[in-house]
Amino acid sequence: MTLQQKSPEAFRTISEVASELDVPQHVLRFWESKFTQIKPLKRGGGRRYYRPEDVDLLRGVRALLYNDGYTIKGVQKVFREQGVRFVAEAGRGNVEGTIADLARETVERQNGNGEEEPAEEANDNAPLSVRARRELAAIADRLEALREELDDAAMPEEETAEY
Repeated sequence: MTLQQKSPEAFRTISEVASELDVPQHVLRFWESKFTQIKPLKRGGGRRYYRPEDVDLLRGVRALLYNDGYTIKGVQKVFREQGVRFVAEAGRGNVEGTIADLARETVERQNGNGEEEPAEEANDNAPLSVRARRELAAIADRLEALREELDDAAMPEEETAEY
């Protein structure tokens, strides 16, 4: 039975999930070791069966790591600060904007740049200081502006054919 023929509520094997997410099976096992929130059922012989909720979490983790450039520690922090539901909703595609945008907004609120009360100062385990995050955001804005300038200055197609 192929993946398309299974019910959306059906459990998935590790090979089915790996194929659906386009990651090797060993990566899924590694993510299980790093994200305790991912808990597939294990049957005889250690065979894993992923519930739909597990697959949604894995999709969210994959988006954070591969699309938004988070590190393992960064994703663990998203789990702590945003919760399992947030990552699962992102995995289902129910979150508008990128996860990085939403995480950035949360950080800004926590640092007193939003409408909410500022959070306590960042702990020593935080990967980047508030200042470093602001500097990186400014650099990203500048890079985007430079990309637009390059796109505007690109040679017309007939001129590039000569090279």
